[in-house]
Parts: sequence; C-alpha cells; structure tokens
Amino acid sequence: MTTKTTQTDGLTVERTLVLVKPDGVRRGLSGEVLRRIEAKGYTLAAVELVQATPELLERHYAEHVDKPFFRALVDFMLSGPTLAVVAEGNRVIEGFRSLAGATDPTTAAPGTIRGDLGRAWDGPVMQNIVHGSDSPESASREIGLWFPAL
Repeated sequence: MTTKTTQTDGLTVERTLVLVKPDGVRRGLSGEVLRRIEAKGYTLAAVELVQATPELLERHYAEHVDKPFFRALVDFMLSGPTLAVVAEGNRVIEGFRSLAGATDPTTAAPGTIRGDLGRAWDGPVMQNIVHGSDSPESASREIGLWFPAL
C-alpha cells in the first residue's frame, strides 16, 4: 500500500510513521502511546522495537544534518530502543500530529501525548516522547527507511 489510498467508502486512508523515542520507551510509555493511537480509531499496520543505527538516523534526520543539534539528536536516538510504528487511517498524518501535541512538552496542550506524558529535560535536544511524519511525502520516505519490506 502506498502512503495514500482511497477506499471504496470514500475515505482516504493514509499511513504515517510514529516513533516512540528512547525516552518514551525507557519510561514505559509505549503501550500508552499505542493505546491512544488505537483509541483514536487508527490501525497499527506494523510495530517493531528497533535499536536504530547511526546510518538509519542520519538518513531519517537528513534535513537537519547542518543544524547544530543534529549530532546530539542522533546520539539521543541511539541511547536506547525506539518503538517504530506504521499507523493507518483517515487523515492519520494530521490526526497523529494533533494527538502528539506541540513539540515542546511544557507548552503542549493537556490531553495530548506530549502534554500529558512529556517533561522538559535540560539537555542538548528536546526529549518529547514521540515523532510523527509531517506530510505524505515524509511518511512515505520514513516508512521506507524504518520498514523497507512494507
């Protein structure tokens, strides 16, 4: 299935990549993130606990390679396992990003993953529990990196 497919009922089903980052996995929040995805009505198409490699992360975060936080971000993502998820459903890209909340856990709205579960950590990068693709193009590229068999 491509990132976007129209079903016979007229709904457009999308796929998105969701990552429960090492801070979320370390804090035992993977199940809660998955629960919220499913409670929203999305389907889990693939789920895998992954110890990311530097090469995978460098490709995933390629648009940030020249930014000062790039190396710290890669190091953080290497600090423990990541739960990689492909979620699918009607407008799932937009829906999951809304479910995740603002990037900064301190300002993320209550009721969102980051607003309810995130904490502000002092450090070189934002540790905000989850990542979600920001567009159909990003979703397609990211799913291909984390789940090449899909």
